[in-house]
Amino acid sequence: MAGRPKLAPGEKGNYHVSRAVKAKQIAKKKLRDAVNEAEKKKIAAQKARDSAEKKKRKHAKTVDLLENGGVTDEDFLDSVPKQVREAIEQGEQELIFSPNPGPQTEFLASPEKEVLYGGAAGGGKSYALLVDPLRYADNKNFRGLLLRRTLGELAELIDQSKKLYPKAFPSAYYRESKNLWVFPSGATILLSYVDKDQDVTRYQGQAFSWIGVDELGHYPTPYVWDYLRSRLRTTDQSIETYMRASANPGGVGGWWIKKMFIDPETPNTPFAACDMETGKPLLYPKNHLKEGQPLFYRKFVPARLTDNPYLMASGEYEAMLLSLPEVERRRLLEGDWDVAEGAAFAEFNRYLHVCDPFEIPRGWPRFRAADYGFSSPSCVLWGAVDHDGNIWIYRELYAKRLTADALADAIYEAEAMDPSMYTAVLDKSCWNKVAGAPSVAQTMITKGIRWLPSNSDRIAGKLEVHKRLQCNPETGEPRIKIFSTCTNLVRTLPAIPLSKTNSEDVDTKSEDHAYDALRYMCMTRQINNINYNSWAHRVRDTMPEPRDIVFGY
Repeated sequence: MAGRPKLAPGEKGNYHVSRAVKAKQIAKKKLRDAVNEAEKKKIAAQKARDSAEKKKRKHAKTVDLLENGGVTDEDFLDSVPKQVREAIEQGEQELIFSPNPGPQTEFLASPEKEVLYGGAAGGGKSYALLVDPLRYADNKNFRGLLLRRTLGELAELIDQSKKLYPKAFPSAYYRESKNLWVFPSGATILLSYVDKDQDVTRYQGQAFSWIGVDELGHYPTPYVWDYLRSRLRTTDQSIETYMRASANPGGVGGWWIKKMFIDPETPNTPFAACDMETGKPLLYPKNHLKEGQPLFYRKFVPARLTDNPYLMASGEYEAMLLSLPEVERRRLLEGDWDVAEGAAFAEFNRYLHVCDPFEIPRGWPRFRAADYGFSSPSCVLWGAVDHDGNIWIYRELYAKRLTADALADAIYEAEAMDPSMYTAVLDKSCWNKVAGAPSVAQTMITKGIRWLPSNSDRIAGKLEVHKRLQCNPETGEPRIKIFSTCTNLVRTLPAIPLSKTNSEDVDTKSEDHAYDALRYMCMTRQINNINYNSWAHRVRDTMPEPRDIVFGY
């Protein structure tokens, strides 16, 4: 039986399709096109119905605001005609609530999925939590949940809600037996409490489109917060889901709140939610439509007593906070998240010692200092000295399980665009050889990353760090500044505790790697207590220009 003729490379075969097959193909194509067209019309019809329903709700909300007043936001007011907006804003209704300028306004306007409103006492945090869910109270599908730790603490929120909600929505009513607010639209806000971690599971199977926790720091672990996240959902696409919390520094839960909300980014700056253990961003998995994108964003909005003009007016509450012991005063009056009981460097203040990054002038000599570790993190810090002798820490490298070769490569890459280092110091123990192999220091020097042994006097080094953190009496500024991008130094320095056996040293079992690198750097530029100004000018006048610097040993 003869087979098909072989085709030359690149030659196409000449195939014929019967009229019956071709007609069948055309019919199938017409059927697919008809189905697709019907589906498009169905989607368009649904969009038209949704648009009509949205306009209907918008009209009803507008009429209600004109007649009865209520709570709304700037986005809604911007969407109505100018004349209607002016009528709403200039209506005769009583102004129920206007956020204080600054943090309270920032908090209520935040679009991030999780936002912490925290800091000093008296910043208007609890009241803001009561107001925030009202933005969707005109939607029948909205369900809110506002929690406190105990029933006694919840009573204060309930009292405040009874003063606010009926004024904003005159037909709203409170069901005492269920601690539930029901609004004219059918929306609900449940006021409840969770005393123990396991109690939060009673919300299993329930769904809320807004979840708030007042005084989140009363929970010793993040279990309640993480579990509540699984209850956050809605089928109404017109409702955005949010989690909101308030907290003061310290308390049994201060450690995990600081780690989750404070340490990852500077205040008022959104950041991708991270895993608390690894610090890596939480991303959508592979094969997801949003593969590689952040799951959601968080933000920390700081609040201080000075942001609340009502409490500041008399000065009585401020006077009470000023009378507290230093640690509590800094937490509750200044909103300082870094101060801790038994902290080795209680003078550290994020607002004073941390600054935004800027381009380091080329005339400032640069220094490098490092503490090496493999199982524990290695930390390399880069600093520059200005003409007044102040140190500016402008870069850090903080990583585990790096060999000496890998660390040298990482340093070389980081310094690719830098001027030459004036000097560089490494923990002197890195010159120790093990089993005849080259030391850590020798390995890095061979790769072109040169070092000098550090002055590792622990007591003297700690004193130099204290001197740098203290303010210069003539300038009112500290003698060391840290770029906000050096997140691990900023995170760990204020948390290092004093040693329990030697009050003149820090606890060496704590996360002290960044501190050790800082200590080595400070020891290269020790402050003369007797005459700091003459020392600073002497350094400035004798400092060689970068092009004249020769790295010496």
